[in-house]
Amino acid sequence: MIRSLFRRLRQNAAGAAIVELALALPIMSVLLVGMSDLARAYSLRVQLEQVAQRAIEKVEQQKSVSTSYNTALSTEATNALSDLGYTSGNTVTPDSWTECSSDSGSTWTRQTNFTDPCAGGNQTARYVSVTVSRTYDPLFSTHNWPGAATISGYAEVRIQ
Repeated sequence: MIRSLFRRLRQNAAGAAIVELALALPIMSVLLVGMSDLARAYSLRVQLEQVAQRAIEKVEQQKSVSTSYNTALSTEATNALSDLGYTSGNTVTPDSWTECSSDSGSTWTRQTNFTDPCAGGNQTARYVSVTVSRTYDPLFSTHNWPGAATISGYAEVRIQ
């Protein structure tokens, strides 16, 4: 009786699909969750880059070259993050600097003060940049994944 049952089960292929599904489903589920986590992290990175670009664009419309941009960049980036619903846990790092070149632009030297002019006859280049960072928490944490990661967006532009 048991031999006939095993013989019938061996000849019947109807249960093979269920067994294959049971083997493949956990692997497919892990891949799906992993891809959605990566997509969320990449989406956050794109949003942060857009925030940094927006901050620079808005400050460019308001400021003159004779003043430092750092306070205005911080304010605009914080406002842009708030518009996205990110009101806490953000880090905004603005920077503005001047570079001077005395040899027709092949070598540039970074100056410490944004408003200082270059020495007579030197070429002047002024830059502003902003880095916007935020902690990303994945959907699932395991012992192989450390959990929270810092995602950053960066934008820089030469203004003179």
